[in-house]
Amino acid sequence: MADKVGQDLPPKGGYDFIRYQRNLPKHGPSGAVLFGGLLAMTVFGYYRIALGKEERRELHREKTWARIHLVPLLTAENDRDLYRRRLASLSREREIMKDVPGWVVGESVYNSKRYVAPAVYMP
Repeated sequence: MADKVGQDLPPKGGYDFIRYQRNLPKHGPSGAVLFGGLLAMTVFGYYRIALGKEERRELHREKTWARIHLVPLLTAENDRDLYRRRLASLSREREIMKDVPGWVVGESVYNSKRYVAPAVYMP
């Protein structure tokens, strides 16, 4: 008789469990923690932007008031300069036109009674 060949069967109690899933440990913060951190950074950024805008507004106000308070000083300085130039111009005119009969120093050369601002030539 031929050898009896038995069917290949699993061992008694069955095979061990086959681990087919990835079982990796968690690394890093959770999504909620990341979202919370992002939210906190955004709020802090907008806070800093608001502070910067407030500072720029204050600097603009300060510059505006400084200019407003400097206008009278600069106007007075300009008036003194124009007066000094006018006296120098009259003295030069007097020196140049001393030999011309009937010449009135400082009289307007225009045939009009309207005021014409002097033109200042700066070479």
